[in-house]
Amino acid sequence: MKNISKYLFLFVAAIVASSCDDYLDVKPVGKVIPETLPEFRAVLTRGYAVFPMHKSLTALRADEVLLEENSNDYVFYKDNYMWNDANPDLIATKFPYAALYNCIFYANVIINEASNKLEASAEKDQLVGEAYALRAFAYFDLVNLFAKQYDVTTANSERGVPLALEIDLEQVYKPESIAVIYEQIISDKEAAKKLLNKDTQATGLNYRFSKAALYTMESRIYLYQKQWDKALQAANMGLTINNSLVDLNTTPILPNNYDTKESIMALENTFENKLRRSAYAAPTLIDVYDKTNDLRFKLYFKTSGSEFIFLKGGELNQKNTFRTAELYLTKAEASVQLNDLATARTTILNFVKNRYNTTGFAQLSTKISAMNQIELLDFVYQERQREFATEGHRWFDLRRTTQKQIEHTLSNKTYTLIQNDPRYTLPFPLDARLNNPEL
Repeated sequence: MKNISKYLFLFVAAIVASSCDDYLDVKPVGKVIPETLPEFRAVLTRGYAVFPMHKSLTALRADEVLLEENSNDYVFYKDNYMWNDANPDLIATKFPYAALYNCIFYANVIINEASNKLEASAEKDQLVGEAYALRAFAYFDLVNLFAKQYDVTTANSERGVPLALEIDLEQVYKPESIAVIYEQIISDKEAAKKLLNKDTQATGLNYRFSKAALYTMESRIYLYQKQWDKALQAANMGLTINNSLVDLNTTPILPNNYDTKESIMALENTFENKLRRSAYAAPTLIDVYDKTNDLRFKLYFKTSGSEFIFLKGGELNQKNTFRTAELYLTKAEASVQLNDLATARTTILNFVKNRYNTTGFAQLSTKISAMNQIELLDFVYQERQREFATEGHRWFDLRRTTQKQIEHTLSNKTYTLIQNDPRYTLPFPLDARLNNPEL
């Protein structure tokens, strides 16, 4: 990890110097030292820009895609599709462990330097608040990729990921427990909450954190921790800022587009275009839709012979990290878990009336009113699967719920991820382990 840190330091210096040398001083030669608010904003903008595109790879590991063996990019994706983590091809696309720490490095520059150098102002508070939120989000993804799913009974003993909060090239980075990483995530989230002063970000700048984005991230954190009361409270706070949903009955557009009224934060390309061209929708995904009454189906998919190709994902205008649909479905799930079925029913009906035609909504209204707690929870899970197809949620939802068995077939050979398979957790990448014996 020390070698990675040195590389990241030189990398950030080179990038910021080359892209911002019109206003950044270089003191001494080879080291960029930002001093002003615009300079620090440029550093954080770079931090946002290097946040990696890894959610596509989670779709490969889950039950959303069928990998096309004749595609040009097949060789880059097959190992993830087979869950071959032990001995992957050298050219296999890897999960971005170092890239997430690179993003954290930029956030650390703001948190450790801008906090001390800049004069007090609302703009400074917003900047530093965004840095805390971005660092929390990067650690949240790291711990949910490279560590086991959070369990309050084992979090203190299970290994998490290394924690890097300072720019210290001599520090030895040992993995902390899952509990320690979540404590840091929550600490950073709380620091951001005290500083952020923008409820929302303007379209085009909504790759940045806002209060609405922070509340949505907070609701996701607590959902994964099974802290239902806190997840519900955070979702409600987010909905007080933005509760708009795209009504597909009147506006048949992809609801995950960055410029829709339900977009909260649009940082990530969650399903990259070359994977979209290399895969079909899996039957396990297609079969969860009411193909007649669910208005999402024809927006998300298109027939190609006997298969379905994805219409969703891969385009810049579909960058998406948080949107109001998540707040509704988190509120519904948390309410079911708290056995507040009345609130859960009301919330899910308010959501699905924007996703189904009048016939489908009438049918669902009758069904939902008769559902017990288990049935209602299962329906919410299915709605998450339908709504967030290829948006990077499914793998994490499986990890935190059933960790069900999944089968993928390549060259007439079936590969199986058994229920509760250890491969629901990714190993640290080989290059990271070679650089850091502590991993």
